[in-house]
Amino acid sequence: MTLPVQHERSDDGPPQEESFRDALRSAVSKAGIGQVAPGEIPTGSSLLRAVGGVRGLVEAILPGLGFLVVYAITREVLPSVIAPVALALVFVIVRLLSRTPATQAFAGVFGIALSAGLALFTGRAEDNFALGLIINVVSLVVLLVSLAVRWPLIGLIAGVLTNELTEWRKHKAKRRVLTVATWLWVGVFSVRLAVQAPLYFAQQTELLAAMKLLMGIPLYAAMLWVTWLLVTSVYRKAGEPPVDAPTG
Repeated sequence: MTLPVQHERSDDGPPQEESFRDALRSAVSKAGIGQVAPGEIPTGSSLLRAVGGVRGLVEAILPGLGFLVVYAITREVLPSVIAPVALALVFVIVRLLSRTPATQAFAGVFGIALSAGLALFTGRAEDNFALGLIINVVSLVVLLVSLAVRWPLIGLIAGVLTNELTEWRKHKAKRRVLTVATWLWVGVFSVRLAVQAPLYFAQQTELLAAMKLLMGIPLYAAMLWVTWLLVTSVYRKAGEPPVDAPTG
């Protein structure tokens, strides 16, 4: 009588584990690095796809540009923070009307509205960028902690996407390259903070807004490209498939 129960439990284990793995892979694959097709060498089109395509670029850049333009003209906090919120809402409406996924657009509205609310609460235009600085600090800390415990974050992401959650750590070349890639992302967030934090504390709002635009998508895309090249090269040398992409 106990055998069926034992078999049932053992049968339930693998599906649950696979379900968790699939869910984790699905979540990670939505990141930029997960947008490379299997075996694909990074190209301009794959890079554009990774940053959300033309629509994604417009949705990422235009709100910040709207803030910069309005603030440069008015020098007023209210219209300057309302402009990006209005633009973000327009993007959501366009996505809903065209019946395209609006999750990213909704997330954008939330972040922009939160930043706007903080700036309105303090009355300081530069506080519109405080949330972004905090996100950079948190990202930097997470990356450094992953390196300190010898589980570099880029390695974890690549491991999920290639269905080898921990196996990559046993391969010396993979571990070394994925560690280097993680350090490069540490550099990205460190440079952002080194440039933008002094501007924030000096209340140089216009220059801060411009630097945020320049060090946003362009810097992210460049580092994503380098990461793809590193990950693809090490997996190809190891005779294994490079970072996979979602097939659904």
